[in-house]
Amino acid sequence: MRRCRRLRWVRIALAAWTIALAALAIVILGYGQQDRAQPADVIIVLGAGLPPDNQPGPALVRRATHAANLWRQGMAAVILCTGGLPGRATRTEADACAEILRGQGVPEAAIVQEDQSRSTEENALEAREVMRQNGWQTAVLVTDTFHLFRANWIFESRGLRVYPSPAREMSPGILELSIAVLRELAALHWQVFKDFFGLSITHIRFF
Repeated sequence: MRRCRRLRWVRIALAAWTIALAALAIVILGYGQQDRAQPADVIIVLGAGLPPDNQPGPALVRRATHAANLWRQGMAAVILCTGGLPGRATRTEADACAEILRGQGVPEAAIVQEDQSRSTEENALEAREVMRQNGWQTAVLVTDTFHLFRANWIFESRGLRVYPSPAREMSPGILELSIAVLRELAALHWQVFKDFFGLSITHIRFF
């Protein structure tokens, strides 16, 4: 009897957790549909992993293209590309981002690279230092729709004033989007756990 009661409570807990995850996924997707861009000191592009052939993937192309469009709109005079060496690639995410921007007509003088970070949290910390060195106070934060909620939370919690702007150009397919949202749910759990216990910076690939 006691065992049946425990199993019932376990089922209730799992059902509640599943509902909470579904609600959080809806929040993530909904947040990423709202563009909050406004004029700022710099546009920050969050890096995305590169395959072994060093060619930028769809996510980085989306993000850099959106940043170039914002630059043309006059949202900021400078674009900061972030991201170090990912996986087995031999060039940085920031370098690949800068290449895309140049191809979009953004001049070299308007591009700054931060090539040390390997995660969203490190993106925030390294970008904060670049902003401090240049006297920049505000930034338009560019990343994919599914990544925007967590990225904005991390950047603001690290003391940066950012205006989130989703890269909706060339939207990801259903499969890519589904996998990305599942990854975001896992990453949010880890970030909450890490922040709650005050753990130091940790690098987990894809987070």
